[in-house]
Amino acid sequence: MADTAVVLAASSATIGTALLWIAAGLTAALLVVGLVLVARRRKKKAPAPVERTTSFDGFVTAADRLALEAAQTAERPRGRWLIVPATIVVLVAAGGGMTLLQRGRTTTDTQRTVCPDTTLEVSAAPEIAPVIEEAARSLAGPDESECGPIHVTAEDPSAVAQAARRPDVWIPSSSAWLKIAETGGTTYDARGETVARSPVVLAAPKAIAPMIVKDGHGSWAALVDGVAKKRIPASSMPDPTHNTVGMLSVFAVHAAMERTTPDSGIAQLRALTLRSRLKDPNADPAVLLTRTADMKDDAEAAAEIGFFPTTEQQLRAYAKADHGVELTGVVPADAIVEADYPFAVARSSTHKQLADQLHTAIKPAAVKAAGFRTEKTPRALKLPEEPQDLQGPALNWSQYRTLPFQVLLLIDGSGSMNQKVTDKSGRTTTRAALLRESGANANALFGEDTSIGMWFFSAPTPESPAHTEAVPLGPLAEEIGGVTRRQAMGAAIARYKAENDAGTPLYRTVLDGVAAMRSQEKAGAVNLVIVLTDGRDEESSFEMTQQEFLGELKQDQDPTKPVPIIAVGYGGDADMNALTTMAEATGGKAISATDPADMASAIAQAFLAAHAPK
Repeated sequence: MADTAVVLAASSATIGTALLWIAAGLTAALLVVGLVLVARRRKKKAPAPVERTTSFDGFVTAADRLALEAAQTAERPRGRWLIVPATIVVLVAAGGGMTLLQRGRTTTDTQRTVCPDTTLEVSAAPEIAPVIEEAARSLAGPDESECGPIHVTAEDPSAVAQAARRPDVWIPSSSAWLKIAETGGTTYDARGETVARSPVVLAAPKAIAPMIVKDGHGSWAALVDGVAKKRIPASSMPDPTHNTVGMLSVFAVHAAMERTTPDSGIAQLRALTLRSRLKDPNADPAVLLTRTADMKDDAEAAAEIGFFPTTEQQLRAYAKADHGVELTGVVPADAIVEADYPFAVARSSTHKQLADQLHTAIKPAAVKAAGFRTEKTPRALKLPEEPQDLQGPALNWSQYRTLPFQVLLLIDGSGSMNQKVTDKSGRTTTRAALLRESGANANALFGEDTSIGMWFFSAPTPESPAHTEAVPLGPLAEEIGGVTRRQAMGAAIARYKAENDAGTPLYRTVLDGVAAMRSQEKAGAVNLVIVLTDGRDEESSFEMTQQEFLGELKQDQDPTKPVPIIAVGYGGDADMNALTTMAEATGGKAISATDPADMASAIAQAFLAAHAPK
């Protein structure tokens, strides 16, 4: 074994030496060829300069990139480019497979350039990176080398916020990313004026834009209402946990819905209506713009693309090119948000003076030429100080499941529901009235692939059944009695009323509901029972102890046919102990709304719990 190792080592050394001699020979040959080509080049006339245009993400288009590369190849001494591969051969042979470092400025973190004279590392959002690169080159001097004192990398802000590496300067597409990064221990200070701004617009093919645009004005509310009523094609939005436009759009939708009602719970339900109807919840605006550019028919684009948020800058870049499908964009007037590009310097950086020089070198004319604004967008909303206020709703949207559901709603109709309460606007009403209002908003949330049924439970007399079927279980889009089941649900909720002095057969109703849903098992669908009550199991002929109820509930459990219970208790009289126990026993969740005025918020939480990943 030892002799074999010696032989292998000697062989490796011999092979290595041979490779070095081969590489040296190749290098000499290539140098000679290079010198000949350099001499020939001097006799050729330089081609006309190629004009650079920007594509959707702020970079050169594919066609322009090819033209630029061809022009650059013609302008530069070919001998220099032949020396490069020759040198690489030597490095590979001598280094035994050493990793080659790419020289492009706008690369990912794993392909970043390492230049000996670089002192300032800059990360910029991809769409603004070309502007920053131009400013960096202006500080590099007459040397044509791609290396210089400043290195600019185009990176998505979400990647920089999570990375261990800290560039000296960071120019994300929203100042919110600075606060998000700070929660992870990375601290940057915004210096001087914001580099650029671009409001978020709702874009759509011109053929369908009038659906939400009236007299040149559009709104998130018009989009939500149109989508809920199926008057508008399904919309798409970017992932709000990783994309700036997505994060800002979710914030804007919630803000716009809060202007439609004083009840924050109802506002959340209305915002979730849009989320429940999204065609693509992870659509990249740049990709949607590219897909639209490849289409030639407005009707095809309207059905395929629909409405989607993007930045004004991206839409302007799209409009510069000649496309078959014309896009219209409008800044939603009811909640204006903008992507802003702060110039932030790491507190740990030791090159703040050079950073300031770079900031000064970024010219407003270059920013505007790239399609950005330099002034703050009028009436733009101020973003929350706490990152959680942005990330919380974004996470709810991101984690939302679109699996088919089979849902049975069990709604308390006992006498206590007629108790008077004060709603969020200060109006005196009843728990039953609040339920009707909240239920009407919740009815719009369920997708077309949902099967749903609804029972009311109460016991006005000892002979009364524990529950009555208000709407039989079945697909929402299916017709019953000449209307769709969704319409039947709306009508049943509108006529809902509580019976005075009626008892609450809570336990019997839940047991019957779980059994009914287990018998309705459907492959690939999630079976759920959602119970809404303001009381406890009492004052009916079906009354039983909690121990008896849990015994029967656990006895009837079938692991192969799970039916989780989402229990919503509203008001101080709700038996949260019983609701929590039944929810935990079935893998569900209990939600408390001590203040009956928070009923809509509780229903919104129940809806999110139903769609949350397990």
